[in-house]
Amino acid sequence: MWILALIFFQCILNVFCEDLRSSLYFVNASVQEVVFASTTGTSVPCPATGVPPVSLRWYLATGEEIYDVPGIRHVHPNGTLQIFHIPPSSFSKLIHDNTYYCTAENPSGRIRSQDVHIKAVLREPYTVRVEDQKAMRGNVAVFKCIIPASVEAYITVVSWEKDTMSINAEMSRFLITSTGALYILDVQMEDGLYNYRCMTRHRYTGETRQSNSARLIVSDPTNSAPHILDSFERREVMASHRVELPCKASGHPAPKYRWLKDNRPLEPDTRFRQSVTGLLIERAQPSDTGSYVCEVWNGYGNAEVVGRLQVKEPLKVMVSPRKVKGSVGSQVSLSCSVTGSEEYQLSWYRNGELIYPSNSVRMTGQNRENLVMAGMAKSDGGAYQCFARHGKMSAQDFVQVILEDGTPKILASFSEKVYNINEFVSLSCTVKGTPEPRITWTLDEEPVVRDSRHRISHYTNTEGHVVSHLNISQTQVPDGGVYRCICNNSAGTVSYQARINVRGPASIRPMRNLTAIAGRDMYIHCRVIGYPYYSIKWYKDSNLLPYNHRQRAFENNGTLKLFDVQKDVDEGEYTCNVLVQPQLSTHQSVYVTVKVPPTIHPFEFPRFSIGQRVFIPCVVMSGDQPVFITWQKDGRPIPASLGVTIDNIDFTSSLRISNLTLMHNGNYTCIARNSAAAVEHQSQLIVRVPPKFVVQPKDQDGIYGKAVILNCSAEGYPVPTIQWEYSKGAGVPQFKPIALNSGFRIEVLVNGSLLIKHVLEEDSGFYLCRVSNDVGADVSKSMYLNVKIPAMITSYPNTTLATQGEEKKMSCTAHGEKPIMVRWEKEERIINPETSRYVVSVKEVGDEVISTLQIMPTVREDSGFFSCHAINSFGEDRGIIQLTVQEPPDPPEVEIREVKDRTIALRWTMGFDGNSPITGFDIESKNKSASWDTAQKTKDVSPQLNQATIIDLHPSSTYNIRMFAKNLIGKSEASNELTITTDEAAPDGPPQEVQLEALSSQSIRVTWRPPKKHLQNGAIRGYQVGYREYSSGGNYQFSVISVETTGDNAENLVLDNLKKFTQYGVVVQASNSAGTGPSSTEVAATTLEDVPSRPPENVQATATSPEVISLSWLTPPKDALNGNLLGFRVIYWANLPDGELGEIRNVTTSKPSLELDGLEKYTNYSIQVLAFTRAGDGVRSEQIYTRTKEDVPGPPAGVKAAAASNSVVFVSWLPPLKVNGIIRKYTVFCSNPHPTVSSEFEAAPDVFFYRIPNLSRNRQYSIWVVAVTAAGRGNGSEIITVKPMAEAPARILTFNRTVTTPWMRDIVLACKAVGDPSPTIKWLKEINATPAPVVIDSRRSIHGNGSLVIRTVKAEDSGNYTCAATNSFGSDKIILNLQVQVPPDQPRLTVTKTTTTSITLSWIPGDNGGSSIRGYILQYSEDNSEQWGNFAISPSERSYRLENLKCGTWYKFTLTAQNAVGPGRISEIIEAKTHGKEPQYSKEQELFTSINATRVKLNLNGWNNGGCPITSFTLEYRPVDSPTWTTAQRTSLTKSYILYDLQEATWYELQMKVYNSAGYAEKRVKFATLSYDGNAKSLAEMLMSKNTRPAEPINKQQQTLRMHIDIPRAQLLIEERDTMETVDDRSTVLLTDNDFGETQKQKSSTVTHTVHYQSLSQATGPLVDVSDARPGTSKSNPTARRTAKAGPAARNRYASQWTLNRPHPPVSSHTLSTDWRLPTPRVAGSVDKESDSYSVSPSQDTDRARSSMVSTESASSTYEELARAYEHAKMEEQLRHAKFTITECFISDTSSEQMTAGTNDYTDSLTSSTPSESGICRFTASPPKPQDVSRVMNMAVPKAHRPGGELVHLPPYLRMDFLLNRGMSCTGSSRGTASGERAAMGQACLEPQKSRSLKRPSRMAPPTPTEAPQASRDPVAQWQPGSAATLPHREGSELAQAAKLSTSQESLLDSRGHLKQSSNPYAKSYTLV
Repeated sequence: MWILALIFFQCILNVFCEDLRSSLYFVNASVQEVVFASTTGTSVPCPATGVPPVSLRWYLATGEEIYDVPGIRHVHPNGTLQIFHIPPSSFSKLIHDNTYYCTAENPSGRIRSQDVHIKAVLREPYTVRVEDQKAMRGNVAVFKCIIPASVEAYITVVSWEKDTMSINAEMSRFLITSTGALYILDVQMEDGLYNYRCMTRHRYTGETRQSNSARLIVSDPTNSAPHILDSFERREVMASHRVELPCKASGHPAPKYRWLKDNRPLEPDTRFRQSVTGLLIERAQPSDTGSYVCEVWNGYGNAEVVGRLQVKEPLKVMVSPRKVKGSVGSQVSLSCSVTGSEEYQLSWYRNGELIYPSNSVRMTGQNRENLVMAGMAKSDGGAYQCFARHGKMSAQDFVQVILEDGTPKILASFSEKVYNINEFVSLSCTVKGTPEPRITWTLDEEPVVRDSRHRISHYTNTEGHVVSHLNISQTQVPDGGVYRCICNNSAGTVSYQARINVRGPASIRPMRNLTAIAGRDMYIHCRVIGYPYYSIKWYKDSNLLPYNHRQRAFENNGTLKLFDVQKDVDEGEYTCNVLVQPQLSTHQSVYVTVKVPPTIHPFEFPRFSIGQRVFIPCVVMSGDQPVFITWQKDGRPIPASLGVTIDNIDFTSSLRISNLTLMHNGNYTCIARNSAAAVEHQSQLIVRVPPKFVVQPKDQDGIYGKAVILNCSAEGYPVPTIQWEYSKGAGVPQFKPIALNSGFRIEVLVNGSLLIKHVLEEDSGFYLCRVSNDVGADVSKSMYLNVKIPAMITSYPNTTLATQGEEKKMSCTAHGEKPIMVRWEKEERIINPETSRYVVSVKEVGDEVISTLQIMPTVREDSGFFSCHAINSFGEDRGIIQLTVQEPPDPPEVEIREVKDRTIALRWTMGFDGNSPITGFDIESKNKSASWDTAQKTKDVSPQLNQATIIDLHPSSTYNIRMFAKNLIGKSEASNELTITTDEAAPDGPPQEVQLEALSSQSIRVTWRPPKKHLQNGAIRGYQVGYREYSSGGNYQFSVISVETTGDNAENLVLDNLKKFTQYGVVVQASNSAGTGPSSTEVAATTLEDVPSRPPENVQATATSPEVISLSWLTPPKDALNGNLLGFRVIYWANLPDGELGEIRNVTTSKPSLELDGLEKYTNYSIQVLAFTRAGDGVRSEQIYTRTKEDVPGPPAGVKAAAASNSVVFVSWLPPLKVNGIIRKYTVFCSNPHPTVSSEFEAAPDVFFYRIPNLSRNRQYSIWVVAVTAAGRGNGSEIITVKPMAEAPARILTFNRTVTTPWMRDIVLACKAVGDPSPTIKWLKEINATPAPVVIDSRRSIHGNGSLVIRTVKAEDSGNYTCAATNSFGSDKIILNLQVQVPPDQPRLTVTKTTTTSITLSWIPGDNGGSSIRGYILQYSEDNSEQWGNFAISPSERSYRLENLKCGTWYKFTLTAQNAVGPGRISEIIEAKTHGKEPQYSKEQELFTSINATRVKLNLNGWNNGGCPITSFTLEYRPVDSPTWTTAQRTSLTKSYILYDLQEATWYELQMKVYNSAGYAEKRVKFATLSYDGNAKSLAEMLMSKNTRPAEPINKQQQTLRMHIDIPRAQLLIEERDTMETVDDRSTVLLTDNDFGETQKQKSSTVTHTVHYQSLSQATGPLVDVSDARPGTSKSNPTARRTAKAGPAARNRYASQWTLNRPHPPVSSHTLSTDWRLPTPRVAGSVDKESDSYSVSPSQDTDRARSSMVSTESASSTYEELARAYEHAKMEEQLRHAKFTITECFISDTSSEQMTAGTNDYTDSLTSSTPSESGICRFTASPPKPQDVSRVMNMAVPKAHRPGGELVHLPPYLRMDFLLNRGMSCTGSSRGTASGERAAMGQACLEPQKSRSLKRPSRMAPPTPTEAPQASRDPVAQWQPGSAATLPHREGSELAQAAKLSTSQESLLDSRGHLKQSSNPYAKSYTLV
């Protein structure tokens, strides 16, 4: 099986053994995970062997040995672990998803394998899908196969299909990546005609899936920022493998890419290669690990992909040393080195068991990689393994440790020898052993004492043996004797001895008396010195020894041995006699005392039972008296709580127990002691208890596959043994013993219970628990185990087919404990068996339950995954069935691929294939006028094709074409029917009069005229404009832009994004539907100059002297100059030592080099260089830093000297003002008299005080100081004089100076004072020009040395501090000016210039906080975006231009200054908008060009782009009675658009949306197609046909009208005196009869109305400007309305107010104050004023409401909106007192120029939104009663901002004639008199209704001067002078023209905007247009 090969046969064999007779061989597996399908199973061998053969076992990672589960898991004798295939019900996580390891063991040791994770994958339903994608032509498209996360790890994309064709390597533009994504390169329009789908395969189950079909939407290229198509977040790869990091983006122009690793550009490496899909890394290395950034950019924006690559190495472990031999007791050290990962966990094992640290085991190192074991025992030998684990990876290595017996062995020694006196003696011993033995020396049993004559040395030779030498110089007779070398280590001791004889008189060393123990052996030594001697003999009681068999004398060394010493015989005096000469002897005696140890008479405990009595004596039969006898139990004294009595009498002791219990069990020991020895005797007391049950077995249930414990436990003594027996089945029990072995499925627990780890069905039966302990009779008890089987699905079809419309049955067979419930599901939805098409039946067959799902009939939606779930009380199982319903295919979707003059090329997209392979296609074509019976048919087109060409057609003829698809089930319905007209020919002539005009540095306008008419060969559809950099040879390739014709005689195009100051050649080609004509003659033009876009390169600076820096640089490349280079500008400033910046200077030059002179010495300068052209300064170079050269320093800035005593003077000084280098030291000169230098002292460069001692009292000394740099000694300081004196007045050595420090730090103000006596220091701070003592608190303290410490200094700590020093003889003081530096204040940021793609900002810096500004951070954000970009700006800059911005888009900006302290406050957020706005449709253009019964041609020329290129537009239309929209989406506007296949005589709704970067515009209209007889359906018919309410007669009583007023995005407040009325922006006014009343008297006081747009305030968000608000927008933005109603919740940054005056003669008017709730009186005759500026604060509304904050245009447009809102209010005020009845409505049809009329008496129609097309509704109004006239007249009118009283434009739906301010009566009477005016007002004027809607003039003439006095005659009917009417008077001719245009329309207002009086106020009729 391939899995096995993958797991264990790629390995490294590590063999280590002592010899071939005993060894282990282990294989390290390279793969440590085994994944397999549950339906196949797997086998995993344990890869180990050895000599002799090894024992192999498998364990779980927990250390538990695994057991066999029949049919599920089995370990073969050869060590192979087999997991059998299983049904889903048998899946166990413990078995099928767990970590295992195996062990191998033989006499060499025991080793364990690496961890192997074994995982079984179950089959589960899943689908894969592909989503539609969008791409621009020439760009890249990426399709991805979307796989559910639950199976993603197991699924592989095997192929992609384009329609029915498999994509292969021969398709050069198609690429399948390693991750399975499909790349389509260089996208063509034809790529959008295909369906794309992916095929996948399950790696383990082998299942394949096909995704849905997805389409590619291809559009023409439009300039756009990059958009990421394919990316990555994290990739992991093994070392040496190949890895691909995807990064692909779309955009136009084509984006560029750059890769960074860890924020640095990728270093060149042949292994790295940028491919089509991203970054390709060959042979990945661990050093490649890191964070990768793919930067993508083009001229319109940028994007990035950020991901992390982790390169993994296989873990490798090496244990050293490789051969380990040691001895018992030695120390063994092992080291484990790990490669492949820096993070891992390390473990040590001995013979497969984990090693833990202990007293003898130490683990050292960061990861415990060193193992040190001391005092090795024999059992510590074997196999030692080191395991490293990281995540799922593990690795191991092992060595065998072989331990030998380390007892010392003497390899070489000395022998007996004779020496003369004074002769040199050298004795040596060589010994081996482990651990290294220790050697000591003795002479005649006494240690050799080292002295000047006796020297001992040790060393270890090359073989590891220890050599010890004993050297004796000037040997004397006492040096003779028996020498012994004793060698010992922890393993044992060994010794060697020999006699050394020294010539001289023989004698015996003194002997001490000895004590012997009776019954033991004893040695007595006679130590003879001197040589020669003749004999050594032993005597006892004058008897020569030996005289019995227990005595033995060694004559050669004088030793006497006594065997089995007896007291009576052997005790006494022994004499050693040495014969020195034949007649001369010497002797010494020793007395031996013999002591007798005690002897205990043996005793034993007989058998006892509980409750019996015990008496046991312990008798000492012999031994010296006195004897002491004690007892112990189990090695410890007997506790009193046991109730044991002990009686001691003389030489006996007895033990008595009166009542035996189990607590008395144990070992009892009698111990007898005397002076000779201690002896003991032990016997065990056993209290026996017969067995009995503690827990008896009971019948119980076990669940198949689970664990069960059969409880049984017993007690007794000895502890009883429990045996289990088993009888299978439920018959008469026949018990047999159960085999129990380690690792088996069944085992007995410690308490005797039986554990069955995995219950099987055959485990059901009787079990007998038998208990015995040889005390009494055995006891036993049986029980019955009833095995319950959980529900299991045993049989079901994996896949099955059905034919649509037929009946289908699917069955599942279940097995298990009854009852079993079977439930059916369809893709996780439970099937209700009571539904009409599904029937579920169940039947039982034996032990099985068969459930059948019957579907009748089958439909397409039945295809998918069904699952049958079997459930009982013990478990649940499921079976998954994939049902495929087959049917005839769906018809193909036919499209036109190509139309020529005589051929039509078709392409079709196959729809649903009916789940059966397509067998062919049929194509039919006919002339439009013919029937399908005569159609030409092409049958059985190959299913592999998806296109065909119909030939031999007639040019300019219309054909109908359709297709059919066929499969094995049947034939499809007919496809969509195509109606096609053959094409014309391509143009033969070029466009004429091609001219170029440079507009900017990057744009050129191209203008041309169409080709000559006779050469066009059809209608010109568009033009191809090609442009290139102009060259005489024409080497550059043309870039081509397609332009659709406008239909005008003069066409034009602006070429953008061109290179600056570059000559371009342009050609133009015309094209029609057939193709493109010839090119025009190439014309050339040059773009305008611009500033250089790159800085000078390679800027070099060199300090040539202390005051001069020489600069050089390279001129920017010509393509970056963007114009004629005028010169260079060098900007430079000094970086001062205190961190401040010097003055920023600049100098210009025309050469690429410059010398900067007059610089400060040894000063670091920042330098930048830029190039400039006529257009201005270019980009600055990066700052470079250069320091001027060092020079001699200036003199110290100050010197002080003061006497501290009669002989000591202190000197202090300040550093030079001009350091000019690094101060190396200071030299203090002291002279008496001056200028003779009597003393010269040196001070360190950081020391500014010096103590001069040993001076003469009252002698005057001259002192000065000089600073020294590397350049030499500087000028001396001023010379000061000082006299040492005894009574020295207080003087301060510290200088007056300014101390500067950043805030929030601790500062020490030093004040060093001297004097005799020591002066007292006081600190004062100047507060309000008066010094006051410094307050001492937690932040301020004075040190003992007089320094003032201020902690966490704040800005308020700045000021003058005075330090005063005083003593008995004088005082002194200094003043320190503390300046606390703070972050800089916010700069003032303004916008100075905007274009369509750029915004230029300028700023004025704020206070620098006491520290030079180091730079600025400019942050910007696109409106409504939370992402901010930022730029770092040089401190010398005062303006900045942001390029590549979006056209017509609002941006937010902030600026922050930084100084040495840090960044300061952020500036106010300002906003600016790039030029351009959303598209608009010209009102002068007619939308409909033509309308017939089935087709409408739209005129799209009316759209203008608002200054920003149009990106796309969508068009939707539908019949008014249809809910479904038909959508057409295009990326560019054409001249016209035709809607085909419309229904005749049908009303349609049409809506268009046109988009650009500034937003979008929407246009909605209704139109009606004609009937075939040319008539249009009226709107009234349409309305009536849609009406579901019962009709009411027209003459029915008038209904109450609700008039809806929309005030968009603002709240209009109208107040009068102390009352205020809020007109809601969605107010609905109810008009009733109660609103009419008596005329009130005219008020005499002046009332001023103020209309406010409340400024909306929030913490963040864009500014809101109502200047761009439009009526009705509140409907689409309810949020804005709610916000407006809420009012300002925070401080308003800006406020807006307009004053509307309503005059009354008696009292002058007044203007409301800023707080509009508190009006203040005005002086009579004062002039009314109004606010002249407008802006608002942030809100979360859209950018439709924006303000440029100070511009006059803003104020004017804002006033427009105010006027609109006012007209709303005025209309509402006029109309709320009237009744309205809708009588007729009309809508014009611009295509047919007909007007249809209908009636609609449902007045609710006015509450709907206003139609965008012009229309007329007539209504009858009942004006208010006379008493309400004054209230109506008291209307506020705003004063216009525009000079001359220019009329503002009103909303389209307010085009009522009473707003046109008509001043002419119907009778034509003169307007020069008041009476005539009143007469006009008193007549009813109603003109006949015209058949067309009429447009009103867009502008009105301002009022004439003569009208002002006229108006003043009637205070009620006219305005006061000085007030401005919203609706000015018109000239008579103009009025007449207006009357002519709209004779049927009548105004509710008179010429001055007041409500007209009528003689018949209840019968007047008006028309609303």
